[in-house]
Amino acid sequence: MPLTPASLRHALEALGAILEDRGHAYEIVVIGGGALQLIGLITRPTKDLDVVAMACAESLTSASPLPAPLVEAARDVARALELEPDWLNPGPTDLLDLGLPAGFAERTTMESFGALGVHYASREDQIAFKLYAAADHWPDQGKHLQDLRALSPSPDQLRAAARWCKSHDPSPGFQDVLLRPLLAELNVSELADD
Repeated sequence: MPLTPASLRHALEALGAILEDRGHAYEIVVIGGGALQLIGLITRPTKDLDVVAMACAESLTSASPLPAPLVEAARDVARALELEPDWLNPGPTDLLDLGLPAGFAERTTMESFGALGVHYASREDQIAFKLYAAADHWPDQGKHLQDLRALSPSPDQLRAAARWCKSHDPSPGFQDVLLRPLLAELNVSELADD
């Protein structure tokens, strides 16, 4: 079942309550469509909530694998609410290994759901992630480009996001065949080479 903003919020409330009942507490850092739903920037349904990192003791660590008690509680929520078993998705944690945008952790905001703390990536960082995903899927003009447009980035924000994207994939193919045409589609003709 696709997650709407209301059903995703309900799932997180249930997850936090289950964790609290079982004596566990976690903080996750989320990005992507689910995070954009939760902070009210998009309303389109999504299939999962992308977890880029675990937050602990003022630092970010890999979310892969998710802690076993968190996985078990998330699966119990999935069964109870008829969600996909992997609705809590640590796949994007690879971005942590490659390097998140400078200052990422300081820009996050947190919301508590019982024993579950959810840190949301800032709009600025979501622009970078969505530009990267949209370029990676270019010329498809699907959900990533739709989400990027919903964020209404300025040309300067897109240029800053493009610099971060280039640090993740410096190949000429990515920059010339995917990123530049996407930026042109978004009316940004200049791409600094720094």
